[in-house]
Amino acid sequence: MSYRLIGKDFTPPDLEAKVTGTARFSEDFRADGMAFIRILSSPMPHAQVKDIDLSKAERVPGFLAALTPEEVKQPAPPGQPILSAEPAYVGQPVIAIAAETEQAAEDAIAAVDVELEPLAFCVDPLESLKPGGPNATLGGNISGRGIDYQEVKWTGRDFAVAGDERLPMGNPVVEWNFGDIDKAFSEAAVVVEESIVHASNAHHAMEPRSAAAYWENGKCHVWGSTQSTAFAQPSLATLIGIPPSDLVFFAEFCGGGFGGKAASYPLMALPALMSKKLGGRPCLIRVSRAEEYYNGYARAGFQAWAKMGFRSDGRLIAADVYVVQDLGSTSGFWDFNNVGSATTIVFQPENMRFRAVPVLTNTVPKGAQRGPGENQTANMFEPLLDKAARELGIDRLAIRTINAPGGGGKDAKYGKDQGSVTSAYLREALEKGAERFRWAERAARSGERNGSKVRAVGIGQAYHSAGSNGFDGLVRITPDGVLHIHTGVGNLGTFSYASTSRVSAEVLGYDWDRCVIERGGTARSIPWNLGQFGSNTNFTMTRTNWVAATDAKNKLLAIGAMEMGGEPEDYDLADEHVVARADGSKRMSFADCASKAMALGGGYDGHEVPEEINPLTKAAVAAIAGTGLIGVAKDTLPKDGTVPALAAGFIEIELDLETGKWEILDYVGVADCGTVIHPQGVAAQVRGGAVMGFGLATSERHVYDPAYGRPGARGLYQAKPKTYLDVPVQMGWDAVDEPDPQNPIGAKGIGEPLEGAASSALICAISEALGGHIFNRTPVVTDMIVNVAAGRPQSHKPLQTNCE
Repeated sequence: MSYRLIGKDFTPPDLEAKVTGTARFSEDFRADGMAFIRILSSPMPHAQVKDIDLSKAERVPGFLAALTPEEVKQPAPPGQPILSAEPAYVGQPVIAIAAETEQAAEDAIAAVDVELEPLAFCVDPLESLKPGGPNATLGGNISGRGIDYQEVKWTGRDFAVAGDERLPMGNPVVEWNFGDIDKAFSEAAVVVEESIVHASNAHHAMEPRSAAAYWENGKCHVWGSTQSTAFAQPSLATLIGIPPSDLVFFAEFCGGGFGGKAASYPLMALPALMSKKLGGRPCLIRVSRAEEYYNGYARAGFQAWAKMGFRSDGRLIAADVYVVQDLGSTSGFWDFNNVGSATTIVFQPENMRFRAVPVLTNTVPKGAQRGPGENQTANMFEPLLDKAARELGIDRLAIRTINAPGGGGKDAKYGKDQGSVTSAYLREALEKGAERFRWAERAARSGERNGSKVRAVGIGQAYHSAGSNGFDGLVRITPDGVLHIHTGVGNLGTFSYASTSRVSAEVLGYDWDRCVIERGGTARSIPWNLGQFGSNTNFTMTRTNWVAATDAKNKLLAIGAMEMGGEPEDYDLADEHVVARADGSKRMSFADCASKAMALGGGYDGHEVPEEINPLTKAAVAAIAGTGLIGVAKDTLPKDGTVPALAAGFIEIELDLETGKWEILDYVGVADCGTVIHPQGVAAQVRGGAVMGFGLATSERHVYDPAYGRPGARGLYQAKPKTYLDVPVQMGWDAVDEPDPQNPIGAKGIGEPLEGAASSALICAISEALGGHIFNRTPVVTDMIVNVAAGRPQSHKPLQTNCE
């Protein structure tokens, strides 16, 4: 279908502010009399606070106030508190102090006397599962979404039978299956079985999670660094202890999040609570890089096992997967569940069993990080496909295309219940990528050596769910004829808040320069929208903007019929006018329609709203009622099945067998994202996701001292994300560009699996360069490569985690 705006590049309205430095982030907040907050963090991995003596701190010049754990609301364990009396990891906030200057706050923190009682701790999930092993919290060692907080211990026999190199598999907490895996394995031509370790790694967004707040006239005003705006308000209000209607929330810019700032978080509430204690005085907390590591969440790590059975043609007929997840010190995220679902959609196994145990550890809290669980799945299982292909004697591309869902996904199955998907074109993405990358030609010469250097190619695939429904859209046409598109999705930095807003302009036939996006905070009358996370924005927000614009369109046509006679179906929209189909000279401008809507009142100008819309949307409409023609609606469009974002990546590297160093010669990423609504945006996602994936594959990881529970990789230079020097100058991208039938313009999300496709492709290429060696460990760091090339054992134990 041909569109005027959809599928076209444009300049996002916030780009100039970012380029010129005028964009205001949370840390830029300033006010007269502002107080500064600093945190006293736990130096121990697990402890109980026995006593707090603030007397010396209170005598520090400039000291204003302190907050202690008993003064803030505590979540049910093992939730993440704002301040903790039972810190469960090194760096967990215990006390907050406000002072007139940042230095005074630091001095006061240094003067606090805290008595801590050390408690048992663990940084390895398997150690906690051993008989008599330490629990990360006093109440147990197991938690997770839908899982009771409890203690689980495996038997000594579970560990003895497994030995040192195979994952022990005691009683799982989660288990499901479909088909008959025993029968399928007996019929398989090739069976591969491996134990695998995938490291945790920090988010380290460029902007730390600084926040500011003050109180005025009974309302709390908060500036926070978050990926979402509307979606963050209810949870932040709960943390502060007020109704959402009493919170004025600002989140205009976000310097990166990757899931770690999906909505609100405990640290964001601190300035509000401190300000309230100080009588409403403005307060700011600026978060250091180390504090961002401690409080910024991390990707969950895995100790896993997989057994896969293939037919002679490469079709996966049996998959058996067991995952032990490192939850960190709180209930964490459900990465382990996502391993199971990702396996089903990407590889389409005919029979499968999945088991998992999510275990608490005394490490930093784990949260959703770009493709949580799904991208680990790619890194763990894509090399196993290569191993099977080698044993079967078939091409590595062929083993993927025979298993990948394609043809629109009519026969694709998803999840433990083998449900449907809205569309799937992973097979087409593989085929398009192979052609663009020249896979056949490059695969034929893969393994060629030039001295100590060897060239190799690899393929990766990944998945993430990519769309939701049931949220609200809101647009407004003012008497000057300008279209105001109200969006509460947030501004993660991908510009999708803007590209999805263009759908409203498309429906109404507006020129883009006649549109204004109202965003950045609840004071801008934003509707109830899903947050900007989980690759949800494209699918979800195009629908909400479509239904809001459609409501406005219907009101324009109705007003045109009122004023010019006939029925609404006798009219069309063109050039910001309602135009009679039978006589083009009969027309009424959108500006005049807006004025008429204000005169009519009721639902036309927002004084009456649909009952089904969210209270936040109702409040937003109430604030702008009477200022123009209002289009507002809840997305009730059909949605049947999971919306899958799918991606394929192709890479060629040159690896030096003497140094273990590698260079990426070429990379091509292909997205199955439905209709491409913003080409430059998709290109940036493909390339940016790939760069992030290269770090996930080969350098980024948590390191903890098992004897003391202290972290060893708190900074950017220790975490080792990739730089310009680690990537090729040019990286290719493409998209299948087949519409999703359950979206009005065919769009769906894509951001998350682009990382996993690239990371797994790089891991597979490194393995290929080493003659097919499977590391079964991510990241694959330089010393591991050198050890394999030299025929030496690795420096880590097979199942050791959080280690160098």
